[in-house]
Amino acid sequence: MREAKGTDAMTIAFEDLHVGMQLNFGAYPVTAGEIVEFAREFDPQPFHLDEEAAKNSLLGGLAASGWHTCAMMMRMLYDGFLCKTTGIGAPGIDEVRWLRPVRPGMVLGVCLTMTSMRVSKSRPDLGLVGIDTEIRDQNGAVVMTSRHTNLFTRRDPAAAIPEPRDAIVARKPPPPEPPRLADEAANRSRFASFYEDVVVGARLPLGTHTFTREETTRFARRYDPQPFHLDDAAAAASHFGKLSASGWHTAAVYMKLYVAAREKIRAENLARGIPIAANGPSPGFRDLNWFKPVFVGDTITYESTIMGKRPASRGGWGIVSSRVAGFNQDGVKVFESFGASMVAMRGQTDQ
Repeated sequence: MREAKGTDAMTIAFEDLHVGMQLNFGAYPVTAGEIVEFAREFDPQPFHLDEEAAKNSLLGGLAASGWHTCAMMMRMLYDGFLCKTTGIGAPGIDEVRWLRPVRPGMVLGVCLTMTSMRVSKSRPDLGLVGIDTEIRDQNGAVVMTSRHTNLFTRRDPAAAIPEPRDAIVARKPPPPEPPRLADEAANRSRFASFYEDVVVGARLPLGTHTFTREETTRFARRYDPQPFHLDDAAAAASHFGKLSASGWHTAAVYMKLYVAAREKIRAENLARGIPIAANGPSPGFRDLNWFKPVFVGDTITYESTIMGKRPASRGGWGIVSSRVAGFNQDGVKVFESFGASMVAMRGQTDQ
């Protein structure tokens, strides 16, 4: 398999990539301390926080949040590839699948495969490259896969536009949003009861979050150190125009608010003597879009809507699909994703 031309000698531009190119890199050590640290801030569920509690969960032991695995992937992508390229980011993620728990002691690596290439019709200075990513442990087992399109500037925008290489796979249109039910119904049906009681169309406001400079740059330094997330001057010179949060940071904050909203309702129901359904992990998500940058100082309001449900292959559990969206202080949608989670059927409780 050919390597990227000029990997060590020059910046890799769109023209240096080709369909079928494969790159392998990364050796990210996963520690219990980092798993817990990330979970405390963004995904404080017991199976990400406590070994004993995790043993009794579907994960069977302490494991990283799926969003943490995505963040670790982003760090490896930057260090092993993007920092050497003219890449300017991705508008979204087509699909992520969390296939195996990521546990302390694992050493993660990345395998990238370029699957498609085309030049933007509206911006001929930009090329779009379809990329499939596998995250593997030290034994070669695949723990996560993702599929997305990344933007790269062209070395010579005035050159003739090449024909698309390989087929461009169009995203499936997202399912139409079901009619919304009252917020009170959403609280009861989605977060207070079991799979059998989940009602499609239930909506839950998750709350708001203001992205500060300190937390924006802190997350970026750890997981997504692209200059437009770290430095005002670099951000001003970029397509963003000013300092903005990593897209993965925007998604992780959604998870933080989601867990907080759910736990508040669970606590209220527990106090009322209502049985509490056991929680399960998520198999992944699709059609994640970062529609607009989230700038330092922006306040994002998140909400979740139930889109569908079906029994899981594992007895006693169901899979509930949902849409999450985030809107800035001007009411503009900046973030959207369609995900799924395991929800216990009657008989599976935390009590």
